[in-house]
Amino acid sequence: MRGILKWTLRILGFLAIVAIGIGLWKREEIARLMAVNTLFASEHIVENFSNMNSAFLHTPVPRGDGPVMPLPPGDPITLTEGTLDWIEDRAVTSLLVLHQGEVVHESYHLETAPDDRRISWSVAKSFLSALMGVVVNEDYIASLDDPVTQYAPELKDSAYDGATIRNVLQMTSGVRFDEDYLDYDSDINRMGRVLALGGSMDGFAAGLDAPDTPPGERWQYVSIDTHVVGMVIRGATGRDIPSLLSEKIIAPLGLESEPYYITDGEGVAFVLGGLNLTTRDYARFGLMIEQNGQLGGQQVVPADWIAASTQPSAPTHPGQIGYGYQWWIPEGSESGQFMARGIYGQYIYIDQARDVVIVTTAADRAFREPGANDANIAMFRRIAGAL
Repeated sequence: MRGILKWTLRILGFLAIVAIGIGLWKREEIARLMAVNTLFASEHIVENFSNMNSAFLHTPVPRGDGPVMPLPPGDPITLTEGTLDWIEDRAVTSLLVLHQGEVVHESYHLETAPDDRRISWSVAKSFLSALMGVVVNEDYIASLDDPVTQYAPELKDSAYDGATIRNVLQMTSGVRFDEDYLDYDSDINRMGRVLALGGSMDGFAAGLDAPDTPPGERWQYVSIDTHVVGMVIRGATGRDIPSLLSEKIIAPLGLESEPYYITDGEGVAFVLGGLNLTTRDYARFGLMIEQNGQLGGQQVVPADWIAASTQPSAPTHPGQIGYGYQWWIPEGSESGQFMARGIYGQYIYIDQARDVVIVTTAADRAFREPGANDANIAMFRRIAGAL
């Protein structure tokens, strides 16, 4: 009897430990889900955008052992009253302007600070584009016209079966995907819940089985296309994105702070919007791109890739904003004017002819209002034109 009681107590103890473990695991899942549901709340959004690592699974992107690349001060510009109104109206949290590689303006707002690592959202897509340029140059990928399934076979029989690498770079995959951030049941919000609950982004992409149009036929901004770009890079190189991006892009930039990616439950980086850097470090990346892939005497990204990826090659609607390989080209842009853009007001705006890089971070809950993006572009052009 005593033996039975002893084993009963052991089993009950084991079950208690398991129950506690499951409870903690579920608590973490619930906390992340609650973080997603309140991420953009007016009273929390500014703080949340500077502290994504406190709410989500994440992984570092090592900055390397090199020295910090200086951003020397230049002749400071004076912000006009209109610019100050724009900063307030668009809930800008930081504004940094480089002219000829020198900082001519740097300011932080809404109680943010220079050492805040701010979420990039879709600005991260342009970092992945730069990495793709290196991978192609190093012959890991034979052609942009190769099917994505050649490097990511788990996408066979999905909506991506038949799409090429060029298609996903240009957002012409033809995959049906609802990117309405205000609709709880939209694909983009379902994807967010997969991320929050520790699910698999690869599995989410492979589970999309509804094509909308044939690949290459129509441009539609589909964020999950960028995840497929990441799947292709991982499949081609056998490397994870954080370590590869660190080696090929981040380490040569001489960043001040170590970036990090949000990840899914399998440790896969959320490459379509989960990269977090300081404003000055976004500017270092922008400066490298603006200088045709060079920084500090090193060719980080091939110049021909910079040129090709920032051309409006995707079949966007005539008279509307252009799109290249994960870069935006605003309507009416002169040669060498393009930008990375993320929801809620994140931008890296580049004007190569004027030797200008402008970085903004923001918490603009009205970013979807008609004309908001146009107003931001107009402000960037006004700043660049005054230098």
